[in-house]
Amino acid sequence: MSSQDQKVAVVTGASQGLGAGIADAYRKLGYAVVATSRTIAPSHDAGILTVQGDIADPATAERVIAAGIERFGRIDTLVNNAGVFVAKPFTDYTADDYATVIGINLTGFFRLTQLAVEHMLNQGGGHIVNITTSLVDNADSNVPSVLASLTKGGLQSATKSLAIEYATRNIRVNAVSPGTIKTPMHPAESHEVLASLHPVGRMGEQSDIADAVIYLENAPFVTGEILHVDGGMSAGH
Repeated sequence: MSSQDQKVAVVTGASQGLGAGIADAYRKLGYAVVATSRTIAPSHDAGILTVQGDIADPATAERVIAAGIERFGRIDTLVNNAGVFVAKPFTDYTADDYATVIGINLTGFFRLTQLAVEHMLNQGGGHIVNITTSLVDNADSNVPSVLASLTKGGLQSATKSLAIEYATRNIRVNAVSPGTIKTPMHPAESHEVLASLHPVGRMGEQSDIADAVIYLENAPFVTGEILHVDGGMSAGH
């Protein structure tokens, strides 16, 4: 159990990569963490509750929020980090590709955020951070990404809509829009090419995204913000 005044963050896609880094950053901030993914392992840290499940299944959202409330008594922040990226020419996408990307990137966000907001309203406030992609703002002919733009672009628009809807009820909603970050998703042999996509000439680090999320956490006058952490991608080439 956490102390009654210890804040609690829920982080999706938390078994590796950006999600693991974000969960670790919240623990360093003193938060308890509810960490979820399909493959996440139990934690030896009493301040981390892990919940396995497919975020595309609304039942997973129900279990994550219920488990967090039962263990820690509150939910202060939700970080919608879970996501999948499928890069294909538009006409090569299959029905399975579409269902997979929609399920993880949008359906998972939708139900989990509904449940979190309901609890935050009863609690008196909270914070939501959505992880999107700078390809939404800066399409690249070298990286065909219609499904990413369709889903993460929707998430980006929803960020602003939710921020305005709940602005007077002490719930802030922001997004971090990364460029290409060094994670297990990208093998080392691809790093040189991926670095060249960024005006600064390098890929980002996982800590860059975690630091951005924590900045937003500690910025009470910031809501509806899309914070680009992308080595200049969204500014142009």
